Amino acid sequence: MLTLLVILNIVILLLFIIALYVMQKKHISFSKRVFSALGIGLVFGLILQLIYGPTSDIISHSTDWFNLVGYGYVKLLQMIVMPLVFISILTAFIKTKLSKNLGKVGGLVIGTLLVTTAIAAAIGISSAFLFNLDGIDLHKGDAEMLRIKDVDQSLNDIKDMTAPQKILELLPGNPFLDLTGARPTSTIAVVIFAVILGVAFLGVRRKQPEQAETFTKMIDAVYAVVMRVVTLILRLTPFGILALMAKIGATSDLHAIWQLGKFVIASYVALIVMFIVHLLIIKGTGLSALTYVKKALPTLSFAFTSRSSAGTLPLNISTQTKKFGVPEGIANFAGSFGLSVGQNGCAGIYPAMLAVMAAPTAGIDPLTPSFILTLIVVVALSSLGVAGVGGGATFAALIVLSTMNLPVALVGLLVSIEPLIDMGRTTLNVSGSMTAGLLTSKVTKELDSGVYTSVDGEQHIGA
Repeated sequence: MLTLLVILNIVILLLFIIALYVMQKKHISFSKRVFSALGIGLVFGLILQLIYGPTSDIISHSTDWFNLVGYGYVKLLQMIVMPLVFISILTAFIKTKLSKNLGKVGGLVIGTLLVTTAIAAAIGISSAFLFNLDGIDLHKGDAEMLRIKDVDQSLNDIKDMTAPQKILELLPGNPFLDLTGARPTSTIAVVIFAVILGVAFLGVRRKQPEQAETFTKMIDAVYAVVMRVVTLILRLTPFGILALMAKIGATSDLHAIWQLGKFVIASYVALIVMFIVHLLIIKGTGLSALTYVKKALPTLSFAFTSRSSAGTLPLNISTQTKKFGVPEGIANFAGSFGLSVGQNGCAGIYPAMLAVMAAPTAGIDPLTPSFILTLIVVVALSSLGVAGVGGGATFAALIVLSTMNLPVALVGLLVSIEPLIDMGRTTLNVSGSMTAGLLTSKVTKELDSGVYTSVDGEQHIGA
């Protein structure tokens, strides 16, 4: 009976996949297919949960098969991240798109990410006050206690790292190792390695033009193949989102979400307000915020369902270049650095909210101006430090709480709703990196406004 029900669930998912494929053949827009997949997957997952329960063996076995489509797609995206980052930045140098203003581009991208993270921290603090969040009354169950032990171990791993040590972690000591993504900081290391090769190429082109021409042809060929792989993978986006949302709907702990509902609501209010700030920044550059929303939504939807900024990177860069008109070099800088520096959701809003909640447990009044200003500065600066220890909301929270001399156990008490909040945080992180790319290309006057305002970019990747 168990096997038959699992097979039935798999068959239903396959029917939905076939329906999405039929929509593709009928040339229904990529965005509509993505949102159809999101809605169908969520409803299907919730129905499964209501019928069988989130912890049943049927759900467990069914979602295990769903993962072949959902996390199989995520793995394909992760597979192409390093080659895409490396070859795109190197190509930008070869085509002289990045070499003339490298310092300005890097400064603008990182500066935008840090400033928006500071703003996100202020919004997170305000939301915690508005909803009167307090960490004293949070429940400590078995799962929470286990998570607290993991948090303590993670803190021991990073608390002794100095700022210079964190910076050294960014450098590509073994670029071939980093191209495999073996280290938490591999993406940034690959960016640095590509930049070094790009600068070296510029020197060779001046002194040995024939060798430079040979290298250019080789890189152009590799770039064409890598971008074709990206296109093929991105065509699978609706199917991946369908399976991911089905699993989320089927396995989410609705009771825990209800119990900690106030924190969930406060978090999403802060995330939405910060997203509005992104739109205001874009509007301030003279661009249409509505156009940004329409063109970014498929990418943000995938970030929401996958909870993976790294997995979203190919979509992120493709959206910036093909839909927004951002140059490849700037798009790669913004997307790559946005994975681990100045994450608005994970390194901005989340640790700021936890610090406000943890302060009363340490006898500190979080309403004092000195505490608030110190917290905003610590959050912004520590978002750079997150890159040295692998990124992620947990590490960001640990760094901020330990720096502020606040108890870190609070991080472990939110384990049951972590996935739900992480979906929103990841979405905001990706939006922040795309905003940084747009702003930088606009300031450097390299944005192709015709591409941004066009309505035919519905998808090079969705056909």
